[in-house]
Amino acid sequence: MVTDTSNRIDKVFQEKKDNLLSVYFTAGFPQVKDTPAVMEYLEVGGADFIEIGVPFSDPMADGPTIQQSNFKALKNGMTVEMLFDQLTDIRQKVSIPVILMGYFNPILQFGLEKFCAECERVGVDGLIVPDLPMVDYLELYKPTFDQFGIYNIFLITPQTSESRIRLIDENSHGFIYMVSSASITGAKKEISDEQVEYFNRVKSYGLRNPQLIGFGISNHETFTTACKYASGAIIGSAFIRVLENSNNLKEDVVNYIKSVKGI
Repeated sequence: MVTDTSNRIDKVFQEKKDNLLSVYFTAGFPQVKDTPAVMEYLEVGGADFIEIGVPFSDPMADGPTIQQSNFKALKNGMTVEMLFDQLTDIRQKVSIPVILMGYFNPILQFGLEKFCAECERVGVDGLIVPDLPMVDYLELYKPTFDQFGIYNIFLITPQTSESRIRLIDENSHGFIYMVSSASITGAKKEISDEQVEYFNRVKSYGLRNPQLIGFGISNHETFTTACKYASGAIIGSAFIRVLENSNNLKEDVVNYIKSVKGI
């Protein structure tokens, strides 16, 4: 049964139309037990969504910063089972939407139905699975996602055709993850003219789902620029570096999120 709490993502977009910030970090990084605390501090700082990376040994779409965080988390002993265990009581402390981002292999190994059931149990609102083809999702897996009220969030890139973007929009809930460039993840200093052209092109389609721009967002400047062309932006690599270099997790996480949002 789909419960009302599965719509936290929708509720955010209903309440706030723009300048939304989603923050990615890898579960079990920097220390294996840090995940719940980092989530709490992200909400305190003003993040609107939390994306938790499920560690995987071959994160092919990710740049060196996120790759290293995956390797460190796996070395720390983080597993899918441990992540769900750590998230068991998280809804007593964290109210904003939580999205798990990971590759399909660990999800399949865990068991898709069991994975979605665990997501529902602990209050996860959506999944981002970069290597799950849409045709497979629609033909094989969508009923399971729907059964447990889990939104499957797709990515688009500058190379994604208009027809495919519209197909994704028809079969999506929550938001569309708008990859800013056809490259691996990583923080960049600024947004190029070519990226702006792509953002405007997608904006002109008048899609049903809002978009969040990811890959290359790192600071207040790139965040505010991205927000001109979408409902908000996603930060990953830059935040991983904050965690990596932190001596005081709460202070550093809260201060960084506030600096990005300019609050």
